[in-house]
Amino acid sequence: MDLIQIGSVKSPQTEAVDEGWGNVVAEIELQKGLGAGLQGLSEFSHALVVFFMHEARFDWKNDVLRRPRGLDDMPEIGIFAQRARSRPNSIGVSAVEIIGVEGDIVRVRGLDAIDGTPILDIKPYFPVYDYVENARVPAWVDRLMEGYF
Repeated sequence: MDLIQIGSVKSPQTEAVDEGWGNVVAEIELQKGLGAGLQGLSEFSHALVVFFMHEARFDWKNDVLRRPRGLDDMPEIGIFAQRARSRPNSIGVSAVEIIGVEGDIVRVRGLDAIDGTPILDIKPYFPVYDYVENARVPAWVDRLMEGYF
């Protein structure tokens, strides 16, 4: 498997936190030579950003089955039934609002990645692919996400 870092996050957020990401404005600065790949992206309102959570660590004993955020009022569930940062492969995916594109920089709102996070890919948000009508989630998800965005 060959992955390359296409860029990195420039953000005022330097620590991984569990809430308040909705108004965070960050920049994704692409590696030299990749800026042309952004042509046309500014026509979209949103994008999906794929990133490597470089400071997250996964503990096979404690993280395979856990309570989201370690909260006692959350059910104990498997890692693949939650969006925790401590995963076997520390890959993050976030839907973000595109504020602007200039040169090799994309300004976004709502990227829950800290300053310095390696970017693996940027994909335009296509409702036909990315939106699922009548999607179902367990009740605990709404409680968990209060204040996140």
